Amino acid sequence: MPKIKTNSGSKKRFTLTGTGKIKRKHAFHSHILTKKTKKQKRNLCHAALVDITNVSQVKELLAMK
Repeated sequence: MPKIKTNSGSKKRFTLTGTGKIKRKHAFHSHILTKKTKKQKRNLCHAALVDITNVSQVKELLAMK
């Protein structure tokens, strides 16, 4: 059985925390920022955790499963 390759797009987008959770970045913070409020842009710049419903999918992409 061959090894499963890591998805190269997802290894750039997700990072692991020390406790094994998966961090992600928010979307909609790269362009067309003039029409977005300061509060919206400020909240988009913080990192978030991957939702529990998607953790298994992301782990499969990262070849952790």
